Amino acid sequence: MAGSNGKQKTVRDMILSLGLIGIAAAVIYVFIPHDDSAPDIKTVDYRVELLTARRAASYPVAAPEGLPADWKATSVRFRGDRFDAWHLGFQAPGDQYVQIEQSTQKPSAFIDEASQGAEATKQTQQIAGRTWTRYTGGRYDALVHRGDGATTVVAGTGSLAQLTEMAKSLKMA
Repeated sequence: MAGSNGKQKTVRDMILSLGLIGIAAAVIYVFIPHDDSAPDIKTVDYRVELLTARRAASYPVAAPEGLPADWKATSVRFRGDRFDAWHLGFQAPGDQYVQIEQSTQKPSAFIDEASQGAEATKQTQQIAGRTWTRYTGGRYDALVHRGDGATTVVAGTGSLAQLTEMAKSLKMA
């Protein structure tokens, strides 16, 4: 008889321990704040990098002018050692991403990388006096302009209208 009483205490103690652990987990969950909203995107000031790129690049560097305030610059870099590669990324309205990429790299490799696998369509459009070719099917859709000594790619998750708005705002200098 003494043996069965010991087993009952062990089971009862185990259940009590699990209950205490559950209560502790519930208290921690309730009192530790958790925010399910999207994090604020940090904006960057790209003016210094733009001036540097425009001095160093072998082609006119593209940057937007006159975009609405809800377009936020989120990333910028110029790599003179890698085909004079210029990158400027934006958070567009609707939490979409649109980037400007320019380079003197071989166009086919550069476009594939910048658009993340998009393929050329037969559709072209005139935007701000330049001919742009549409690319689709990759991770990003893209508009591509070849000329001025470099390939310019406007690509991202944004809609064609957003890509076009960015391409329209580009000033080359």
